[in-house]
Amino acid sequence: MSDFWVFGYGSLMWRPGFAYAEAVPATLVGAHRALCVYSHVHRGTREHPGLVLGLDRGGACRGTGYRVGQEKRDEVLAYLRERELVTDVYRESVRPIRLRSGNTVPAITYIVDRSHPQYAGALPRERLLALVRDSRGRSGANRDYVINTVEHLRALGVRDGTLEWLAERLLAG
Repeated sequence: MSDFWVFGYGSLMWRPGFAYAEAVPATLVGAHRALCVYSHVHRGTREHPGLVLGLDRGGACRGTGYRVGQEKRDEVLAYLRERELVTDVYRESVRPIRLRSGNTVPAITYIVDRSHPQYAGALPRERLLALVRDSRGRSGANRDYVINTVEHLRALGVRDGTLEWLAERLLAG
């Protein structure tokens, strides 16, 4: 067994919740970041769902690669599965990511299951705003999730027009 990598593209960038040996900017090709998952647990409820990010097919996604020591493997995988697979809207997958150094490594990531009832697909911006504005779940307010994600994307030099539009309106009240 050796060290392994985890790819974070949403809240894992700013709240990984596990011990890691290294965190570096990374890119995953073949999927893109999208606010496409109805959240019934972490950022909303069944009665008032929020929206969270998923890796949806096509394109590329810049995020954070976390190198985890092999001695933490079982602990980190158990944590990630409890956090990410709570409603089975994500599928655990190993995908190649390109690190800032140019090296490519296999990484564990979570890809949205388009056949799951929580898959929202592409929604108009105004609908995104309506869902995110007042929803709250076990992990807090949905608006905070979006705002924190945008701040961390900016720190990585990543611009996402839809998420930035949404964050501006959420901050404006």
